[in-house]
Amino acid sequence: MWNDLLIAMGFLLVLEGIMPFLSPQNWRTMMVKLVEHNNAVLRVMGLVSMILGAIIVYVARRKLLPF
Repeated sequence: MWNDLLIAMGFLLVLEGIMPFLSPQNWRTMMVKLVEHNNAVLRVMGLVSMILGAIIVYVARRKLLPF
């Protein structure tokens, strides 16, 4: 289990680093816009992100995908 968690964290870091590596100016612009949102919007975005992540993990663990 811990091995799977470390692998997932590694993939997360790789995915998080793609945008600032490929297009730092667009990433900076996106971050500035993100900071301008109020806390309620950020909380909803975080909640949606967590729910989507949980669904992806559930589907992957249940092997529901055809590939």
